[in-house]
Amino acid sequence: MDIATIVGLIAGIGLVISAIIMGGNSLIFVNIPAVMIVLGGTLAATLINYPLFNVRSVLATVKNALFHKETTPESLIAKLVNFATVARREGILALESHASEAGDEFLEKSVQLAIDGTAPELIKDILTTELAFLEDRHAMGQSILIAMGTFAPAFGMIGTLIGLVNMLATLDDPSQIGAGMAVALITTLYGALIANLVFLPAAGKLRVRTSNELLAKEVIIEGILSIQSGDNPRIVEQKLKAFVSPDIRQRIEVRR
Repeated sequence: MDIATIVGLIAGIGLVISAIIMGGNSLIFVNIPAVMIVLGGTLAATLINYPLFNVRSVLATVKNALFHKETTPESLIAKLVNFATVARREGILALESHASEAGDEFLEKSVQLAIDGTAPELIKDILTTELAFLEDRHAMGQSILIAMGTFAPAFGMIGTLIGLVNMLATLDDPSQIGAGMAVALITTLYGALIANLVFLPAAGKLRVRTSNELLAKEVIIEGILSIQSGDNPRIVEQKLKAFVSPDIRQRIEVRR
């Protein structure tokens, strides 16, 4: 997990808990029925809206997006340029000993396709197809998380309405009105908190990680096709640097 996610979660949870503790009686914010309504209702609505397989797979998608260590563009470009240098000097078959050291499954697969003498058009077709389905999987994960971020506040309001009904049923005892109102509002708090601190931020993080991953794989495709066509390593480097911003270009170190 990257540092921004850790800092965000700790800061968000810490600030909310601190505000609750500073406000006085923190136990009134603990309500099991409210948790059941918000989490249970959100999950139930999500299962109604999406097939079970997609709901289960979103957990793996989010895990890969948030916890998978990303390959930086500068290290990836440097690695591809080094591959181009080896292929230029010793022939593309010399990359076979380097394929297993690629450190990236997609890069390893791309190098192996080039070594096997696969036609450039077919390599591009195979790899871009994989990219398209990766984007679809991540888009499904984003849509599920956004839907859960929408459902959670709604069920928070439903829980509040249930609490208000119970409170109005005991209007003959004025001493219970304040406590009943507080409990009724807790579900709204839970729904808003879970949606805005967990589901919606996770969807946003997944969208950013998807964009970065697609960029990295596009760099790999362009690099492998250039290597296979026998381009000079400097030309390969210039082609790949066009994918990244100027500040990243300055950090790229290539061994020759």
